[in-house]
Amino acid sequence: MQCCCSETLFGALGRWKIRLSIKEVSRLYQKRVYHSLISRNGSHLTLLSQGQQFCCLQGWRASSSVAVDPIQQHRLRLSDWFSRLPSEEQHFGPSFSLDSIHVDPVIRESCLEETLRPLTEFTLQSQFQSPPCSQNVSVTQLFQPISSGQRVRNVVLYGTVGTGKSTFIRKLVLDWCHGRRKEFQLIIPLSCEDLSEIKAPVSFSRLISKKYVHLRDLLPTLSQQPGVLFILNSLEWMDLDFRMASTELCSDPNEPLSPSAILVNLLRGYLLPEASVLVTTRPSALRRIPGKYVGRYAEICGFSDMELQKMYFHLRLGHKDADVRETENLLEMLNRNLEHHSQLSAACFLPSYCWLTCATLHLLYYTKPGNPTRTLTGIYTSFLRLNFAGEVLDITHPSKISLMLYVARFVGKLAYEGCRSRQTRFSEADLNRCFNVALNSEEDINLLSVFRTDAFHFFLTPCIKPGHETTFVFTIPAMQEYLAALYVVLGENKTTLQRVGREVSDIINKAGEDVVAVVNVLSKFLPLRIFALFNLLRVVPKLYGKVSGQSRENIAQTMTSEMFREEDAFNDDVLDQINSSILGVEGPSQNTDEDVFGKQEAFELFPIFMAGLLSRQNRAMLDQLGCSIMNTSALEITRGLKKHLLRCSLRRLPPTELMDFLFFLYEFQNEAFTAGLVSSLQDLDLSAVRMTPLKCTVVSSVMGGSGKPMTEANFKSCDLDPDAIRALSPVLRRCQSLNLQMNSLGPDSCKEIKDVLLHPDCAVTSLRLCNNPLTSEGGRLIAEALAGNNSLRHLSLLHTNLGDEGAEILASQLGKNTHLQELNLAYNGIHDQAALRLGEEAARNPTLDRVHLYFNELSDSGLRSLQSFGGVRILVSLTEGADASRHWSLILRELRANAGGWDQQRISSHLTLLLRDLQSSRALTGNLLRKARLLRVETEVKRMLSRIQQGQL
Repeated sequence: MQCCCSETLFGALGRWKIRLSIKEVSRLYQKRVYHSLISRNGSHLTLLSQGQQFCCLQGWRASSSVAVDPIQQHRLRLSDWFSRLPSEEQHFGPSFSLDSIHVDPVIRESCLEETLRPLTEFTLQSQFQSPPCSQNVSVTQLFQPISSGQRVRNVVLYGTVGTGKSTFIRKLVLDWCHGRRKEFQLIIPLSCEDLSEIKAPVSFSRLISKKYVHLRDLLPTLSQQPGVLFILNSLEWMDLDFRMASTELCSDPNEPLSPSAILVNLLRGYLLPEASVLVTTRPSALRRIPGKYVGRYAEICGFSDMELQKMYFHLRLGHKDADVRETENLLEMLNRNLEHHSQLSAACFLPSYCWLTCATLHLLYYTKPGNPTRTLTGIYTSFLRLNFAGEVLDITHPSKISLMLYVARFVGKLAYEGCRSRQTRFSEADLNRCFNVALNSEEDINLLSVFRTDAFHFFLTPCIKPGHETTFVFTIPAMQEYLAALYVVLGENKTTLQRVGREVSDIINKAGEDVVAVVNVLSKFLPLRIFALFNLLRVVPKLYGKVSGQSRENIAQTMTSEMFREEDAFNDDVLDQINSSILGVEGPSQNTDEDVFGKQEAFELFPIFMAGLLSRQNRAMLDQLGCSIMNTSALEITRGLKKHLLRCSLRRLPPTELMDFLFFLYEFQNEAFTAGLVSSLQDLDLSAVRMTPLKCTVVSSVMGGSGKPMTEANFKSCDLDPDAIRALSPVLRRCQSLNLQMNSLGPDSCKEIKDVLLHPDCAVTSLRLCNNPLTSEGGRLIAEALAGNNSLRHLSLLHTNLGDEGAEILASQLGKNTHLQELNLAYNGIHDQAALRLGEEAARNPTLDRVHLYFNELSDSGLRSLQSFGGVRILVSLTEGADASRHWSLILRELRANAGGWDQQRISSHLTLLLRDLQSSRALTGNLLRKARLLRVETEVKRMLSRIQQGQL
């Protein structure tokens, strides 16, 4: 169905996606408010009604073009703009919006004396000695008269980085756009960052009309409009001077002034005195507005109440796109950890860190194949970009240094020294040693003062562990490793000689270019050989370039040595460590507080973050933060890293370390680099590594791109499920030997395994599915795969609950496969009839050589019948007649490898029967050699039976 709307209607409403019913259009037409929406040339107007039907209105013609209500249009445009989510938010799914996930932070009323309290001591500890809150205030109370009844015109809302000032403003504006803030008739937001870029004088009217064109007709009467609110966001970007000698008084909105002069007069009350002004700023800029011009100070305190933190997590994680049961489980563990791990609760005091926690959990639990690639390093870099992109530490400082670059240099130095010494707690002496290194002037001291006022608490917080209250820890432990990695990758860990050499090299290089240019001109007229000596000036930059290259080689060596530390071999993989740090550890923890906070910290994320920061996407985001990593530097580090990693990756790694290595390559996001390293991996042993959706994505992404077959893949006890098998299928089908035992795989998983076996490129020759509850339905799917597969030679379905039905199904499909050589169906509850059917089909198969049927429900006659089949070896017992079976060691080896998850009582009864058979055969035979062999097997069975009864097997 098509909609015949006029161009005018689409121009006014189409961009804002407004849906009006016919009654609403009629009402607007009668009121002559939206006349300009009606086409003057067309005779038809089509609108979308609330019932999603198209209606045609005829005979409507506009006699004049009356402007749309500017305030209503202003609401629509602000709503559209402030509703747009950053790209970082879009990863959470389409159901997220600010209205659905917002939790109001705590706002407390402050006072002038508190905001101007001097920092008497040059100590970082003093910044947290805040006076008790006088009272909490709501948004509606910000502009209420004070106790004396005096009107509050200007409100200053301040807070450190990450407390939620920008989100608070977004929510306030959206509430007004949707009619939920009746106290204001008009809200005009202005960004001080944008205003700081305007250099030429401009009038206030022109300033507003440039940003909000639709308000142009309203400006002449703006001073008469009641309930006007100006929002000045991020005042720290403006250098205001309230002295009369510097900023003249002006009440004319049409008078061209500098943006700072406009704001000064607006705050003074000379310009639009009836309007209200809401200022947001960081604490360091509070003194730029004299207290006499501020009616109320309010501090935004984040989520100081744990219940607000829980509410935020519930709204964030409980979105409609998530699995309800899994989300409830996550929330329960997270809430329990918040209550018992107070350091995590202290970190989530900042709404920004609540966002980071949810983003990390979303990566760990909601990653799905086919989704856009997301990395842990990318989440942390995006998190910092959301909070610090474009932020300058102090706009009044001549250097205009990026806030994030300052953090990378000084907080990064502290983080790096902590990683190097395996330290997570820092004394005030440690802080002073790192921050005082650059205090060479009054300006440097001012920069440090601004940082410790505005952003120090964002990264470091007092330790709340009893006995360590005077020390500091990183607000989020992983942030220490991230900043340490950033410090190293940026090349900030230089010696004094390297720093001086760089400065001297730059000076000589610049001077040398000028000198050489002049000498080249003079040498054409005065061919003196002495001029050739000036070419030596070019040697210094080249020499420093070699030294710098050696420094990047050291970075690569640092990454490799940190990646393959021997003492980390028995730790959990890093993704499980992150999960435990957020959700806690189920059951009694094996780590003491000293392990968590002391020198035994693993710091295994440190090299992984270094790899992630070298990826192109993260380098682009870091550039926006003022932390540029040059392409040449990244290339040189990558070359050195490849050389070191090739040597280390050739040795066999423990499963958790191998998972960390694959995650390292995943974070690096360099396909060519990864392909060159994984080509040397012949075995993929990830046994006992809990394969979460993210880990499956990591393995598939890193290993799936190479078409080279692998010798073995061991996924034993990895908690695999159908989604995991599907995600790993590009890797599984390339493995010659595939071990999937003890994963609780059911019939649903067998469908995915069937797809792997029937794939044209399947190279699997040995498949172990032992100790999985496949049941007869799963056996049917495996049998269908067996009928169409040409690669499989060895198949183990030991203890998979097949029963007689599953055995019959497998028997019916054996004839269609002419490649299988060994089939293990031991311990499946198979009785004589099904077992004999299997034996008959196995005997007819031209390639099948061996079938395992021991530990099944077979009678003595059934055992004898199965042992009499010719053409195939059917293993049913440890004895063959009056002698020990040739395969007794194979049977006992299978038992030792799998008995841990079996019914101990049932296995004990089977072993008792086998022991009786051994003793009976030994009594009947007169051959001494056979007696000795039977006695040896009997001894092994007794030893195993004893271990099972004692619970040691």
